[in-house]
Formats: sequence, structure tokens, C-alpha cells
Amino acid sequence: MDFTFNDEQQQFADALRRYLDKSYGFEARQAIVRSEAGVSDAHWAALTELGLTALPVPEAQGGFSGGPIDMLVVMQELGRALVVEPYWATAVGIEALRLAGSGDGEDATLLERAAQGEVKLAVAFHEPQARYDLFEVETVANEQRDQNGHQALTGTKSVVLHGAQADYWIVPARLNGEIALFVVARDAAGVNATDYRTIDGQRAATLEFNGTPGRRLGGKHSGAAALEHIADYGTLLLCAEAIGALDALNLATVDYTKTRQQFGQPIARFQALQHRMVEMLIHAEQARSITYLAAMRYTSEDADERRRAVSAAKVRVGQAARFVGQQAVQLHGGMGVTNEVAAAHLFKRLAIIETTLGDVDHHLARFAALPGFVAVEA
Repeated sequence: MDFTFNDEQQQFADALRRYLDKSYGFEARQAIVRSEAGVSDAHWAALTELGLTALPVPEAQGGFSGGPIDMLVVMQELGRALVVEPYWATAVGIEALRLAGSGDGEDATLLERAAQGEVKLAVAFHEPQARYDLFEVETVANEQRDQNGHQALTGTKSVVLHGAQADYWIVPARLNGEIALFVVARDAAGVNATDYRTIDGQRAATLEFNGTPGRRLGGKHSGAAALEHIADYGTLLLCAEAIGALDALNLATVDYTKTRQQFGQPIARFQALQHRMVEMLIHAEQARSITYLAAMRYTSEDADERRRAVSAAKVRVGQAARFVGQQAVQLHGGMGVTNEVAAAHLFKRLAIIETTLGDVDHHLARFAALPGFVAVEA
């Protein structure tokens, strides 16, 4: 299978990398993380100008109808630069509207505004008691509708990535015992968002709904199956981001070993350490290959094939993140755990990616539970 990016995709990646190298260096990124907002409106406007917000939006709503491979190109570059803007959250929200929305009316308007960078989105996947179980949903929706056709939501969502920065949330809730998806505005009545910084410099929020009005998404596929499909999309994008972070961490490690002196010579000359860095590269390349495969399989009409490919990618990426991160810290020595070097922040981001939307153990169990899996005795 050919995973070579076409000319248009490569040019897009090059343009994004040039911008990030010039304007989103490590010190600039750290300044944004330390700011009260934790994100930058100026950089969000620049990403919009580059076409990133329009990329995943369907052409009918003013976007470019970018597929998983196109998004993979983008997320690798954002991962390499440790971008903290709410792009992943908004892209996943766009996919939620595309999959579960009606394609017209308010759903179409919201997609158009997202394409233009006017609004940010977030999907509230998890609840405090749920861990990684998407279907452990205790938030409930009232059957009665108000004069606007909205239904009241009551419940709590936890660790909603960039939840406080989003203008609209896609919220799973129980309606007559079944999972349904609702769009909730940040300024709606009866909602409280508690914003905080995560250890990797990103932002997350706890959302509390108390009779908060939400508009149910009216597409044909807007229940539990759609929620799982959306989560698979988010997982795929995280894997792609991790590939970029792994590349950056490997490069930073090689560069550091060329400058650190031991016994009168750079430690990069020591064969044992060269072998270790080769292993780090192999882990990254294997993670890249299976992530590219998952991107190809994401659009499969066979839901089990999609689940299998995405979970396999998340497992391999998680294993690579842990191995490469730990080795990078060891090769950097004490510097590897300080906030003064990018390697420490790359390791933190990789650690959070490994635990977002299911860790290695979770996705191994999911993979093994799919039809066709045959356990082989040792």
C-alpha cells in the first residue's frame, strides 16, 4: 500500500511547518501555556488563514472535505510543534456534526462557522465514573422540549479537552435510556465550566449541566454507534499527533547526544547509545506505519475493521510513546525532566495522548473482543 502524500498534501504540510517554525517556536509556545488563557487568538486566526479549520468541513458547508489522510498530515505537524491551540477538539467536534448532524439548518450553519474559525467545538466524551467506557453515561436529557425545541440536560462531564475554550459542546446524554447527542452552547443557562491546565500544557474542563438546554442532533446516526465512531476519529488524530511528537523527540535526542560530552567526546559516538537511538527510531516508524493504515481503514463501511485498525494503532503508538519518551529522558540525563528543554514537554504530551480515549490496555482488550480474534498460546 502506498502511503506517499500527494503534492497538494505535501505542500500543505510544508506551509504549516514553515509557519510553526517561524512563529510557534518552543519559547513562544511556553509563553502561551503560561498565559491566563492558555491559548492564543492570534495563532488560532493564523491556523484559520492557513485553511486548517476548513479542512475537515464538507464542501457543502464551505470546507475542503479533507479526509483522514489530509488530517493526518496536519496533526503530525501540530504534534511536532507541541501546538496547544484547540484544533483537535474542534476537528473532532466537526466530525461529530458531520456524522450525527442533519447536514442542514443549524447543523450546517455551525459547520460553516467552524470552517471560518468563528467558533470552536469540543466533544464531552467522558464522565467522572466512566474511565474509558464511552457508554457509561449518566447525564440525562428531559423528554420535554422548550419553545426552541431544546431539551434540558442534567449531569457532569469530566476532562473535556479545551472544554472552556469551546463555544459549543457536543454532549452525549441518556434519553429514554438510549444515548443521544446534543449541541449545547457555552453561554446556555444552567451550565458551569471549570477550566484548568493539564500536565502537558493543554487545557481541559469539568462541565456541569443543571437543566441546561441542548439541541439534539437530528441525523440518522446520532446514538451510541455515532459516539464510538467519533471517538475513533479523535483517537486516530491523536495517533497522528503522536507521530509528529515522536519525530521531534527523536530529533531532539540525537541533537543533544551530539553536544553532551563524556570521556572527552560526544556521547553520540558510543555504540550502545547509537543502538538505543536506533530502537527509538524503529518504534516511531512502526507507530507511523500502523497509524497510516488506520487512516486508510477509518472510512471502511465495516465498523469492526475500523475499530480493529484504530485500536491497533492506539496500542502501538502508546507503546512507542512510552519507550521513546523514557529513553529520551535517560539520554538527556537530568535535563530530560526540566521545563527548560522541549524533550520534557514532548514526553508529557505523549504520556497524555497514551491515556486519552483509552490507554494501551483498554485498546488491547477492545481489539481482542472484536470478531475474528484468535488467541495464540505461547
